[in-house]
Amino acid sequence: MKPFTLRKTIPALLIAIVMAFVSIGPAAAAWHPGNITALGDSITTAYNTGGFFANAPANSWSTGTNTSVNSLYLRILAVNPLISGKNTNYAVSGAKMSGLNSQAGKIASATEYVTILMGANDVCTSSESTMTSVANFKSQFETAMATINTRAPNAKVYVVSIPDIYNLWNILKGNSSARFRWSLYRICQSMLANPTSTSAADTLRRANVRQRNIDFNIALAQVCAQYANCRFDNNAVFYTAYVASDVSTRDYFHPSLAGQTKLASTAWGASGLPYP
Repeated sequence: MKPFTLRKTIPALLIAIVMAFVSIGPAAAAWHPGNITALGDSITTAYNTGGFFANAPANSWSTGTNTSVNSLYLRILAVNPLISGKNTNYAVSGAKMSGLNSQAGKIASATEYVTILMGANDVCTSSESTMTSVANFKSQFETAMATINTRAPNAKVYVVSIPDIYNLWNILKGNSSARFRWSLYRICQSMLANPTSTSAADTLRRANVRQRNIDFNIALAQVCAQYANCRFDNNAVFYTAYVASDVSTRDYFHPSLAGQTKLASTAWGASGLPYP
């Protein structure tokens, strides 16, 4: 009988051990962006959360630095310090979807993450008849997305749904201060005109405006789905149950600090970050 030898078995055993360590090595780190750029309207400029009837971008749900709001930027910063100071906000108070392409044109080629919340001013107009058409809204968004993709082809885009404007009317229609300001400042009369009326005409008008709100969100989802680097929030913000304390008492329309905080939390939860 031949004597037992390790001459061949030892190399084979070593190879097996090495391969085992290779296969169980550390997984690739989850991706967090190194910079963030916000596009949108007065919701994203955090209008009326600081000075009276003024923007307060430090309170923005997307790029703000107010720790009480805990924006997307701050949540990313907590795990990726490289993003520090790289939070850009191009949102414009009062902007409609027609203005998104102009904001998109400012994006730098090195942009890694873009948030978009746009469309409330296309729903909230002087009357039902002056709302943006769904066809124009979708076309304008397509143009802006093409611009983003051209200027920063490697950027990941996060599109947030338009909040439910009908819910705003529903939670505040019984508040006399809200009704006074809606009338005084002619705020969102497409939805908020005659807020206590139960007439068939006013009831139908509110239903039509809410449907336009929904149709806009459908358009956002459809256009976003055309891009591999785009993620829609699946209507998380639209379905969020905002309450009276989430709304500014200065105009009873824009989010309060509490509203910005809730928006940041909801948007973060639906963002999918960190990406694998």
